Amino acid sequence: MTDVETAWHLFMLTLNHDPCILTCYKKTIAGIPFVYVTSSTLPERKVIEGSLKKAAASAMKGKRLTLSMSFVREHEALYVYRVRFLVPQQKMFCCGNMCTDCIRFQ
Repeated sequence: MTDVETAWHLFMLTLNHDPCILTCYKKTIAGIPFVYVTSSTLPERKVIEGSLKKAAASAMKGKRLTLSMSFVREHEALYVYRVRFLVPQQKMFCCGNMCTDCIRFQ
């Protein structure tokens, strides 16, 4: 299992155990992952986003991942977010241009 797959698994487990979230599931549409969150009450959007960020932080702990999250829409107690765990880009070969982040210096 890769770091991204592990992060997604932990992220969804953490969200499903959150007291202010009733249900949570991930749906991939056109290669873009969306997270659908149904709140148990009608909290503010900031509370839901805080829960998402806290769950993502615990899922990314110890891994070199970053979070990209953006709000898409809401309908009553259903909130939709585009969530991505990004892997840092690294150079894989030396291009010969004497770059400061050259793979030879690692």
